[in-house]
Amino acid sequence: MRYLPIFLDVQQQTCLLVGAGEVAARKLALLKSAGATVRIVSPECSEEIRAQIDGARISYIPASFELHHLDGCGLVISATDDEAVNAAVAAGAKARQIPVNVVDSPALCSFIVPAIIDRDPITVAVSSAGKSPVLARWIRAKIESLLPHSIGKLAAFMGERRAAVQAVLPQVGDRRLFWEKILTGLLPSTLARGKTDEADRLFEQTLQQNAATPAQGRVYLIGAGPGEPDLMTFRALQRLQEADVVIYDRLVAPAIVDLARRDAQRRYVGKCREAHSVPQEQISQLLVELAQQGKVVARLKGGDPFIFGRGGEEIQQLAAAGIPYEVVPGITAASGCASYAGIPLTHRDYAQSVRFITGHTKDGKLSLDWAHLAHGHETLVFYMGLTATAEICSQLQAHGLPADYPAALVEHGTTARQRVLRGTLSTLPTLLADAQSPSLLIVGDVVQLHDSLAWFEGHSDADAAFLPPVQHRALCGMANAA
Repeated sequence: MRYLPIFLDVQQQTCLLVGAGEVAARKLALLKSAGATVRIVSPECSEEIRAQIDGARISYIPASFELHHLDGCGLVISATDDEAVNAAVAAGAKARQIPVNVVDSPALCSFIVPAIIDRDPITVAVSSAGKSPVLARWIRAKIESLLPHSIGKLAAFMGERRAAVQAVLPQVGDRRLFWEKILTGLLPSTLARGKTDEADRLFEQTLQQNAATPAQGRVYLIGAGPGEPDLMTFRALQRLQEADVVIYDRLVAPAIVDLARRDAQRRYVGKCREAHSVPQEQISQLLVELAQQGKVVARLKGGDPFIFGRGGEEIQQLAAAGIPYEVVPGITAASGCASYAGIPLTHRDYAQSVRFITGHTKDGKLSLDWAHLAHGHETLVFYMGLTATAEICSQLQAHGLPADYPAALVEHGTTARQRVLRGTLSTLPTLLADAQSPSLLIVGDVVQLHDSLAWFEGHSDADAAFLPPVQHRALCGMANAA
């Protein structure tokens, strides 16, 4: 993050605006809406600005900028097309430690003005750190279409009742849960229709219910998907942002953990080079203990929690302890990684079934029914099988599959770091010298389709995210033809 997002109170402050043209007029409107007293300095003044000069809140000095114009100012904006003037304004303001913005010159700024959505008292600001103001405005338009105009009225309603809620619910966690219940209930739509009395009744009813019923902790078992944050479900994102505590492991991408509330506690329970993984029994007990403390806990798991995620073991312990829980399914690694590798897990011409297999068992041994797995005509997907790839390929050959049977390893699937190592049972182990975890092993005739269906290779999903559907399909077609 290049800039610290803050909102400055400029009520009753004098702000200097250097320049009085079209761009300056836009900045003047912004300063006026924030309640600032504006001092304008410019040799010439547009009619649009001149019409707003009242000598009190907005004053005009018909002169070139000089350092004494900064006297008594709490904020400065330079909106001229003269580079020398802009540089002098920036240098003077910084020497006096006054926040300064120079329009379209990020290098001269100590702060930048974001694209703004104004639903007073709700303000949403979008910044591209000065890299692309047009993109920031495009994002603002997207967000603006999602926010009802009545949201400002809702914010005012809630603000007027904060003290009452604090008196009844002294615990911060209890208050947060109360307000979340308000926001997801009927009150917002009731207030938007102008039914203030009915909104008051709903507010009082919900407040008394929460006061009578102590907050109870709960656990959300959330499938975080195969790696790419955009592949999380909407429900998963909702539940993650409700959490007081986030418990996550190595298979969860950092970008997904960052989607949690900023004030949520984050606890890593996975394995890294410097530390051993937390035993499963301790993780399950930790979930119970946190919920018993009244916490809302998000247990983030890569992929889907019920497919080699030990989710079943965790909710067994939660159920035994009487802890409320919810399971939020996720896109499992087999589906996500295979899709992004252009390898259909089933295909009428190649495989009529698919089997998910763990690459290691509870005791660390790879003990599988190899004869049954090696009959062919189905797709085999091995989770967590990187270190066992050589043994898996050898055993499948030893039990009947040919040496040239297709196999592929997908590492960092669905992310910008994705790589697909395509080979056969005999050649794939030799290709893994620098292979990384997390990775997924796919064995079956469908693997040979990767060469023609690898739509994700050659461009990132970020490229496709901004394209209309027709252009997206065209881009995928070009990738297939390449």
